Amino acid sequence: MSISQILVSLAGVALVAFIVWFFWLKKEEGVAAALTSSGYQEATILVKGGYAPSTIRVQHGQPVRLTFRREETSPCSETVVLDAFGKSAHLPEGQLVPVEFLPKTPGEYGFTCGMGMLHGTVIVQ
Repeated sequence: MSISQILVSLAGVALVAFIVWFFWLKKEEGVAAALTSSGYQEATILVKGGYAPSTIRVQHGQPVRLTFRREETSPCSETVVLDAFGKSAHLPEGQLVPVEFLPKTPGEYGFTCGMGMLHGTVIVQ
């Protein structure tokens, strides 16, 4: 095996390792939801090809209000589903849609679009 073949092989292995880390192993710290005077932990999430931010950190035992704003026409993102909290909402384009719930137990809980293609996480501490 020549030196160029070894270098190409090493570069390929490095690229595969990076892809595995980026798509499956990378953990986002997330954005902390702001505690408002109304007693809710609040965060606004932009829906445009995904959720931004896609990870929200909250405290257990305090009510949460996630406000979604959909800025696209894709039918995939018309609905957001928070299965662990028994919540879902229709997201009309350009409108603010609040989803409220009370996280009782620490853990990581996913939320998705209606088709399960867009993913986000609520980290309850």
